[in-house]
Amino acid sequence: QVQLVESGGGLVQAGGSLRLSCAASGSRFRINGMGWYRQAPGKQRVMVASITRGGSTNYADSVKGRFTISRDNVKNTVYLQMNGLKPDDTAVYYCNAEYLNLDTYLSRAIWGQGTQVTVSS
Repeated sequence: QVQLVESGGGLVQAGGSLRLSCAASGSRFRINGMGWYRQAPGKQRVMVASITRGGSTNYADSVKGRFTISRDNVKNTVYLQMNGLKPDDTAVYYCNAEYLNLDTYLSRAIWGQGTQVTVSS
């Protein structure tokens, strides 16, 4: 069983920065794609940024130039550096990962528990 544990959320003023981390734990797995999603109150969960195992990235237009996604394949950890935060960035941020079970060779996508990011104006 693979689990994701997120950290790094909190309260910050507009213009500030936060760094989110998400670490995968378990045994006999290989993480492939990883990403960050967010869900604001009353809205759907949307993709913020994603990164392949090889390091190719993709960003939502609303965060381009402000957020940076990165990963450490040895630590099975993905990061989201968020700069220039705006009140509209306020949401619960969820980590997502697709992993390969090295015993069954089946792939599965899993979610972290979510971490709250609140940006005050």
